[in-house]
Amino acid sequence: MQEPLYSAEEMRAAEARYPGYPGTAPELMERAGRAVADECLRAFPDARRFAFVCGGGANGGDGRIAAGLLREAGRDASETEDLGGADVVVDALFGTGFRGEPRSEATTLIERINASGAPVLSVDLPSGVDASTGEIAGAAVRADVTVTFHGAKVGLAVAPGRFHAGRVVVAPIGLERLPTAIVRATPAVLDLVPRRGAGDSKFTAGSLLVVGGAPGTTGAPVLTATAAFRADAGYVTLAVPHESLPIAEVLALEPVKRGFAYASALETLAPDLERASALAVGPGLGRSDEARALVRGLLTRSRLPAVVDADGLFGLEPFERDAPTVLTPHAGELARLLDVESAWVAAHRLEAAARCAERFGAFVLLKGADTIVRAPDGRTVVCDAGPPSLATAGTGDVLTGVVGAFLAKGMDAADAAVAAAVAHGRAAAAVPHQAGLIASDVAAALPAALS
Repeated sequence: MQEPLYSAEEMRAAEARYPGYPGTAPELMERAGRAVADECLRAFPDARRFAFVCGGGANGGDGRIAAGLLREAGRDASETEDLGGADVVVDALFGTGFRGEPRSEATTLIERINASGAPVLSVDLPSGVDASTGEIAGAAVRADVTVTFHGAKVGLAVAPGRFHAGRVVVAPIGLERLPTAIVRATPAVLDLVPRRGAGDSKFTAGSLLVVGGAPGTTGAPVLTATAAFRADAGYVTLAVPHESLPIAEVLALEPVKRGFAYASALETLAPDLERASALAVGPGLGRSDEARALVRGLLTRSRLPAVVDADGLFGLEPFERDAPTVLTPHAGELARLLDVESAWVAAHRLEAAARCAERFGAFVLLKGADTIVRAPDGRTVVCDAGPPSLATAGTGDVLTGVVGAFLAKGMDAADAAVAAAVAHGRAAAAVPHQAGLIASDVAAALPAALS
């Protein structure tokens, strides 16, 4: 259900467990260098001149071994800062031990690599990327291929580092597999999603109450409710302001529809809250004071597992409740929750998700190419299988419906969030047309993604 993502410290621990280490470190370096040389030949079979830019540490040593092996294979491979005419540039400046901002001399080399015009292969990580966080404090190499050793590093999966890595090749070098604090989700997590049994009713299969849909944004909760059904919920109630009810009646066939006035919404929805096994609140709800008060009232009075998205996150303050809550912000929404700039969130995604989980005591699903699920107890999962086509309006509303359906089925909140992110990504990837994909395409593809 998950694969390890190694931090720098965890890689040092894995190396320390190798028999005879550190005396046997040259064995590991030889294997690493051979893996780099092999990938150079595999990825660039027609290349004749390989220019290696090597640092003074182990990463540079890996590069020098690879250069020697390429010379043995009949290629022109040398350590040089003159990159003109190179068919391939091999970046072996910094490895997992790098943190912070490169010094001026290294920055110059990194900029020269990026400006070379040749394909770039990075050794272990693109130089300038923090292996443990994916953060970039200064200049960083933009690689076409990264050959990393033993296991994928956190910095290769989490933005912005992931956007510098290119295609990642994991090369085994004989180290023992160890547990890691941060893991990557695999499709096997979908095995945790309860399937309907012969004895289930529409209510025991998962009953979700969706609250949202101010005039002009009624489509958002309709997508959420539709996605919940497609994610195998048995019963969905769609609650919208009275003004939006006629539109909801036209757009949504399967859900039960409920109109409400903000002033009496909690009383109106009380029977639906009793019937539901989970709550989804926020899509298209609006950002008025009345809407914000409704979100807070639903969260503090209800003991249902809840997912809060979109407008439900606007102006949200910390709350206390007995049931688990999943927040599903994108970077801009998380920035508002933390009172920081969205650029800071984009540059520090792991830290931002952790801060939010701690502040709200909630499970945080930070959306993006490297969707991050952070639990209040520190569990962290990266779900990075979603295609770029998900960057379109409404797909977040679909994701909310999937999280809500899985919560309604009784899943642990962390598992529900991770499984929802994986199902969401698989559904989007399965749509035949990636250009022009719309949110309803993703909802329609959910059943196949879950089968």
